[in-house]
Amino acid sequence: MSTPAPPPQRPSLSLRLKSAMVMGMTGILSKVFLYGFNRVEVTGLSRFLELLESRRDAAKRQRGLLTVSNHISVLDDPVIWGILPLRYAFDPSNLRWTLGAADICFANKFLSTFFTHGQVLPCHRLKHSPYGGPFQPALAQAIRLLSTPAQPPPPTYTTTGSDAHPSPLLFPTHRRHSWVHVFPEGCVHQHASTDLRYFKWGLARLILEADPAPDVLPMFVDGTQRVMPEDRGFPRFVPRVGKTVRVAFGEVLDYEATFGDLKRRWEGLVARERGRERVRLGSGSDAGGGGGNGLEEKQGQENGGLVGVGARRQADIGDLATDELKFGKEAQEIRIEVARRMRDEILKVRRSLGAYPEPDPTFALAETWRLDDDIEAKKYKSRVDGSNINQD
Repeated sequence: MSTPAPPPQRPSLSLRLKSAMVMGMTGILSKVFLYGFNRVEVTGLSRFLELLESRRDAAKRQRGLLTVSNHISVLDDPVIWGILPLRYAFDPSNLRWTLGAADICFANKFLSTFFTHGQVLPCHRLKHSPYGGPFQPALAQAIRLLSTPAQPPPPTYTTTGSDAHPSPLLFPTHRRHSWVHVFPEGCVHQHASTDLRYFKWGLARLILEADPAPDVLPMFVDGTQRVMPEDRGFPRFVPRVGKTVRVAFGEVLDYEATFGDLKRRWEGLVARERGRERVRLGSGSDAGGGGGNGLEEKQGQENGGLVGVGARRQADIGDLATDELKFGKEAQEIRIEVARRMRDEILKVRRSLGAYPEPDPTFALAETWRLDDDIEAKKYKSRVDGSNINQD
């Protein structure tokens, strides 16, 4: 039997050029719009650029980068990245991946191709899709992008069982420890004083399950809500100009100080669940020898027949083996606390800028926002704080 050829470590020249053109031209347009038609105030940019520069060589990266910000406009991504120097715009391997609404960004073949080359993962919103929630495939892909490269996955993955998207993980060297940016409020939230909603659990999964733990950096954005206010009149499709857009970068968090206790609780929970699953599946010394177990074999087969315990472990990054790890009380408590702490870190960046009122502590609680749960519209005025919400 001939040995299969090793998988490519980076995309073909054609794919790299297409991605560079999509992201580069988008970066140019964003920069022209920001600096040509508006006023821009950026805090902490030099520190952030030093971080990006240290990540330029993918082979030397030691961990992924997770940036997290509030979400106040449909223009937030990609427009806020217009603040980056153009030398970064045409280097997709050192630019962000993010999540985009599957029903909008991937509504047809053209849009799907464009946003795929723009390093966007298709995300479903649970309120409007049965395929949404914190355990959907896009979250698993994002967790793996942040992590140590695993064995090459199947060439495509599905988010609904009937669609197919090219796996971003096929090229482990090119996409080693990638940068992922998320808006964990899960919708555009235009509050009068830019207060924040509660953060959703998908964020906690990225922080807890990426292996190794990523660098986590909070950001705060203000002004794009005035460029594209949700209550704007005619012409709705035209952004407003002459506004001040403010982007503030915090510092990379001390992961151990911020999340270390929760990470240890999570790892303990995972270890207990794996032990219970081994017992349930009847694995042990009489299961064929070799030190494997039924759970690893089962998950290895599901992830493309990878062999070896190490390969199976890496292929399992982003997959949760039991319902207890998804829906159990302790798992939920850990995720809630991770999300709360991350929200507090962004509020610290907001507070450092001055001129903003103190946040409402009740807005950090999911139960505060249940008044809006029965609103089916994707765009509405919140009953909680009177903010304009856009879930498109």
